[in-house]
Amino acid sequence: MKVPLLDLKAQFASVESEIRAAIDRVFASQEYILGSECVALESELAAYCGVSHGVGISNGSDAILVALLALGIGPGDEVIVPTFTFFATAGSVARTGARPVFVDVLPDTFNIDPAAVEAAITPRTRAIVPVHLYGQCADMDRLGQIAQRHRLPIIEDAAQAIGATFNGRRACSFGAAGTLSFYPTKNLSAIGEGGMVLTGDAKLAETMRQIRNHGQADLYFHRRIGGNYRLDGIQAAALRVKLSRLEAWTQRRRQHARRYDETLADIVTVPPVDPRCEHVYHQYTIRVAQGRDALRKHLADAGIGTGVYYPLPLHLQPCFADLGYREGQFPVAEQASREVLSLPIFPEMTAEQQDYVIATIRQFRGA
Repeated sequence: MKVPLLDLKAQFASVESEIRAAIDRVFASQEYILGSECVALESELAAYCGVSHGVGISNGSDAILVALLALGIGPGDEVIVPTFTFFATAGSVARTGARPVFVDVLPDTFNIDPAAVEAAITPRTRAIVPVHLYGQCADMDRLGQIAQRHRLPIIEDAAQAIGATFNGRRACSFGAAGTLSFYPTKNLSAIGEGGMVLTGDAKLAETMRQIRNHGQADLYFHRRIGGNYRLDGIQAAALRVKLSRLEAWTQRRRQHARRYDETLADIVTVPPVDPRCEHVYHQYTIRVAQGRDALRKHLADAGIGTGVYYPLPLHLQPCFADLGYREGQFPVAEQASREVLSLPIFPEMTAEQQDYVIATIRQFRGA
């Protein structure tokens, strides 16, 4: 049996006719850049996330960049980010000319450590960018208190966490802004690239709309320096179809996670869930204290896909060497990079596929 880490073909088969019809609407309208489909998606996603404004962006990385630029962040500024995350979180900060300031993560959820955030604040700090890693929200109570004390905006990187909640509120509704990615592997995925910034601040939303479109407030009148960070109509149309299925797909992910929890907790460290959170399981990431790479090879030999998110923390990436960080500085993240392993979890995964994954892991452990 083959079990991929993610089966995009199976998902597309379930919505193909609706997506083709949605794309035909775009062909009929000829609204390929932004347009009515994008406006509708922005409204629908804002309502879903519990905020008043959505701004469609070209991809998730640009969504972070546009949010940072709209807050006036640039050269000489510092932005606090976790070191254990995808590159785009810190890369977007660097693209503004600001300095990403890395901090360690918590040893259970791998989300940003609030105590480390507060310790890293300096007079040059201009923002905090927590990542809701793997589909579980960071501790937005403590982070919000820290941000309020120091009068700093929060930009939530919710690329992996659409629909996740903390104390009943959805990701992207806590900070000055929250960003989403619609990369094809995400829980809500485009048929190419796409992203969005969500905010409750009307003025900030308008600034971001200008920035995404070369800084234009009116056609050919440029109030600020912007760029081409626009979402296209075909992606928006496809995303609207998938958004209508998102809650059902999320429930299936949770069902698969419960099955893994029940059958693997005695032999590996399964992902803990903060009782204040509803996890959406973008990844189901176990922790293997010894033999992670051997287990991964064993699964690959059995035709089972896995992922390591992430094998090298950002403070040790060559492109950030000039920032002066060193190995051993963030031990929790460095240990996590040696132990994490993400298992197949996608809505269309069958019981037979999941049972095969479980049996193969237990075989490896001799259990």
